[in-house]
Amino acid sequence: MELKPNFSFTGTTQAPAQPFPDLGDNLGPLVDLPGVWKGSGFNVIWRPNSTPGQDRFLELNLTDEQLEFESVPGAIPNRGLLQPDIDLFGVRYLQQISDANTGDGLHVEPGLWIAVPPTTNPPEAPTVVRMASIPHGTTLLAQGAAFASSGGPPPIPVININPFPIGNPAQPIITFPEPNLAIPSQFRSPAQQVNNITQAMIDNPNSVLTNAIASQQIKKVVTLLVSSDAAAPVLGGGTSNTAFLQGAPSAGPNAQAALVTATFWIETVTGTPDFLQLQYTQTVLLNFNGLSWPHITVATLRKQ
Repeated sequence: MELKPNFSFTGTTQAPAQPFPDLGDNLGPLVDLPGVWKGSGFNVIWRPNSTPGQDRFLELNLTDEQLEFESVPGAIPNRGLLQPDIDLFGVRYLQQISDANTGDGLHVEPGLWIAVPPTTNPPEAPTVVRMASIPHGTTLLAQGAAFASSGGPPPIPVININPFPIGNPAQPIITFPEPNLAIPSQFRSPAQQVNNITQAMIDNPNSVLTNAIASQQIKKVVTLLVSSDAAAPVLGGGTSNTAFLQGAPSAGPNAQAALVTATFWIETVTGTPDFLQLQYTQTVLLNFNGLSWPHITVATLRKQ
């Protein structure tokens, strides 16, 4: 689908301010996104399972991915009551992810990334917003910070897939056998699907990212750090789920997507010539049967 050739937002009546003037463009930290990015990654998700006596299934996927961005023409007006109007600038995107071993489609996601100027009500510095629609039945708005750094790779943290009681991440459950590849399980992806997936990847999905850049010289990094938490790091955001995912109040959810956190790194990599690379790590907490179960996706993509 394409926008009409003459479509463009007209913005507010006041002169639009650059959301991130230090980056020299109205798109600010999003300026390098327009175009097509392709690459690979890793996906791990604890799925609910309705078999009596077993509430979970661990799905593991090596992934092939294409992520395409296009600029939204013009300044997008936001009308203010408690403060003057502001103009937003952004890109729309389409993400497509398939299983690299089987070729099966895993994920398709249309959405928007928006650069927001500073506001006085609420008092916020410039921010970025990701708005996404996921066919399984969830929409999300995740907002947060963006910043640039030079010299060296990004600080990619160690993470794990341990579930925990809802609202209590300090009490992880590490006794489930499914993450251990040495223990056979009918409640884990079959052998043909886990080809070339290692125990180290399951123990720390972000190791896929650090391994991908281990031999690279990265000259510049623009970081986009967003969360659907409505209270932090920015006032705003959240997830909405279909009735099936949300479940009946008396019985609890089938699989409620309760929280989304994601970090995207836009990297300038030394080469002949230099090239742009996009890495990301995303965690979705799926709530069911009293626990929050991490659904983690990571990928390394190169701009075509």
